[in-house]
Amino acid sequence: MTDPKHRLSLSNPIHLLALGFGGGLSPIMPGTVGTLVAIPFYWALVTFGGVVGLWIAIIVGGIAGIAICGRASKDMQVHDHGAIVWDEFVGFWLTMALVPTTDWKTVLAGFILFRLFDMAKPWPISWLDKHVHGGIGIMVDDILAGVMAMLSLWLLTTYMPTLF
Repeated sequence: MTDPKHRLSLSNPIHLLALGFGGGLSPIMPGTVGTLVAIPFYWALVTFGGVVGLWIAIIVGGIAGIAICGRASKDMQVHDHGAIVWDEFVGFWLTMALVPTTDWKTVLAGFILFRLFDMAKPWPISWLDKHVHGGIGIMVDDILAGVMAMLSLWLLTTYMPTLF
């Protein structure tokens, strides 16, 4: 049986983005590695684009992600294969959107919260993950995990600022 990852090529720009610039090819926890790869991009967005640049990246990345993830999934012939991590990029960026900072403690907290919501998939994330398919299905559960993590991070930084 052919590994679905062999159906993709990092020389294809769609596949390169879907695989998170190669982070999704990690044999161990590709979603977590993909989220780690998203952090330097987040820092660059906040540093050079500010809040507006971050929100533009979230909106454009989310909309484009439907096509990017959908195409990669179709090429792999597997729905939402773990190697597809562009959705983690957008979900993590969304996590950080209400508290855009380059402070490592806040970024670490955002990373942990996003991974927690993405892996645990509390309702309604779990429902969306099972019932919505295609590129939208791949993106929507991570977007909702990002929203939940974003609100949690905002609450922590607002009401427990001594942690940061």
